[in-house]
Amino acid sequence: MFARALFAFLVLPGMVAIVVPLVWLRLTSHTAIVHPTGCLLLALGFVALFLCIRDFYVSGKGTLAPWSPPKRLVVVGLYRYSRNPMYLAVGAILAGWAIAFASPGLLAYAVAIVAAFHVRVVRAEEPFLSRMHGREWTEYSNRVPRWLW
Repeated sequence: MFARALFAFLVLPGMVAIVVPLVWLRLTSHTAIVHPTGCLLLALGFVALFLCIRDFYVSGKGTLAPWSPPKRLVVVGLYRYSRNPMYLAVGAILAGWAIAFASPGLLAYAVAIVAAFHVRVVRAEEPFLSRMHGREWTEYSNRVPRWLW
């Protein structure tokens, strides 16, 4: 399962939050850090992302990939405060890149990705989790906000 978890990380958030921003920065010649505070947001986002991936692996007995989801509903760690902390972490990483390198293009990319996350959560993930976990999901979703509010 560790190999599947690593592959899922590399394919999904690895591409969205690392490869695409780095390629964008290179192609647009944004190679110098303009606002170091963006680096703090990047670091916080990466820490949160790794904590969520660990919780999926350890507590949920699965990965972040749709083809190998957690078998158990993950309600520990950052999932006590948000039903979607992994998406929030990726959003923070993307915002961190945009701020650190003063890249309007990456900011637009971050907004588009976060909007896509919201649509995915509402239309696909939450109905799937409701079918998969039934009452446990209902109780959890009544107790914990979708994002942070």
